[in-house]
Amino acid sequence: MLEEIKKQRLKEIEALREMGVNPYPYKYNKDLSSAEIKEKYDPILKAGEVLEDEKISTAGRIMSIRDHGKSAFFHLKDQDGRIQAYVRKNSLGPEKYELFKKFVNVGDIVGIRGFPFKSKTGELTIFVEDFEILSKAIRPLPEKWHGLKDKEVIYRQRYVDMIANDESLNRFKTRYKIMRMIKEFLNDRGFIEVETPTLVYVTGGAEARPFVTHLNVFDIDMYLRIATELYLKRYIVGGFERVYEIGKVFRNEGISYKHSPEFTSLELYWAYADYEDIMRLTEELIEFVVKETFGTTKVNYQGVEIDFSRPFRRIKMRDFIKEKLGVDILEDPDEKMLEVLKENGVEVPIKSRGHLINKLWDLVEEEVIQPTFLLEHPVEISPLAKRHRKDPRVTERFELIIYGREIANAFSELNDPVDQYQRFLEQTKLREAGDEEAQMMDKDFIRALEYGMPPTGGLGIGIDRLVMFLTDSQTIRDVIAFPLVNPKSLDEEIDYGGEEE
Repeated sequence: MLEEIKKQRLKEIEALREMGVNPYPYKYNKDLSSAEIKEKYDPILKAGEVLEDEKISTAGRIMSIRDHGKSAFFHLKDQDGRIQAYVRKNSLGPEKYELFKKFVNVGDIVGIRGFPFKSKTGELTIFVEDFEILSKAIRPLPEKWHGLKDKEVIYRQRYVDMIANDESLNRFKTRYKIMRMIKEFLNDRGFIEVETPTLVYVTGGAEARPFVTHLNVFDIDMYLRIATELYLKRYIVGGFERVYEIGKVFRNEGISYKHSPEFTSLELYWAYADYEDIMRLTEELIEFVVKETFGTTKVNYQGVEIDFSRPFRRIKMRDFIKEKLGVDILEDPDEKMLEVLKENGVEVPIKSRGHLINKLWDLVEEEVIQPTFLLEHPVEISPLAKRHRKDPRVTERFELIIYGREIANAFSELNDPVDQYQRFLEQTKLREAGDEEAQMMDKDFIRALEYGMPPTGGLGIGIDRLVMFLTDSQTIRDVIAFPLVNPKSLDEEIDYGGEEE
């Protein structure tokens, strides 16, 4: 069926060209979007009223056609939404109307010129006085009412998903609106947007397995960055006092509802601030974005109401794990932690104290639903954070947990080069023991710290996970426009003649 439709469409394209009609013209003057037309004319027109002297030019993709013989209604979809149009033979003229009837299909992109009126049912409509085919679609759109259903097909062909489902298009418009609001919030507070390298010699800033590539000019392996942290701190050493970057980072890990090997993060660093300042900034930022998006601080996520109003709850990692699992991550020996993990069916391949603590937290994280700051992570799992000024066994670090998921991670940043060097050494030992996610020794970063970095507070936020909450999306791949998918060959051959190289 698909091949028959494609062959028919290709014949139509050839016939148009023989008639002197270019099915793929270079430009069209679109004066108004669907939203602008509705905003301008919806309030002033009543059912049955016509504004024949008001001339409109717009364009979009045809999503439906209702043929009535000598007339037809159709719906155009553009970036802002959908609007109805009406074409009539005795107004358009027999030749042009025949062109519409014979060569315009659902899925085609057209430009129309005409005037507004409201149908008897009260729907704002454009009376078409002329139209132009702007792009002939060779493939048909998915079945009218159901669109794409197979999730893998949706992720692989997101462009079709956005065409067929207004909800999908609007979800990504919301995503980029959120990112714009974050930038506006930070810019207004004196932060400067900067850039850091994507290709790096040494990975750092997170515990993750990197992607490896090869630089031919130096004949050495390099890595895609797993975080922007260490280079952003170099900006602070260099004299910047408030910096941020929103960008892609890459971690060679599994795919799940909350993990993607390629994702978007916000990282910011604020000189002369500590993690308490960053906590307040985080609350203000999240609340601002939620309020601007919804007009309220309360959001329904997967049937659960999440309240983003300040102040967020605070809990200590030690206290929460002890309450839920009966083990003290600061006082109890490794054997006790291993025993509790085994009782809960958790295997730990690398039995370092840091790994045991992380596995214990994984057991209880999903019990944290409302926005909560998790505080005082042990030093063993926080190689880039300052030791707590009141308890050197833990760090001045917090994670923001919402609905059992880490949304943000922040520190009073470690700026003592000697301490940082020792922490890197511990990470190096873990790598040598087989931990591919342990951080590498970054000697240039140590050298930067030796020139002096002021007291600094830092923050990282997972943009994708935040957008999940604000669009009520179940998986991270629903908010990444073109997520990583298992590669597949096309369902059918593409053959327009000629030889494929």
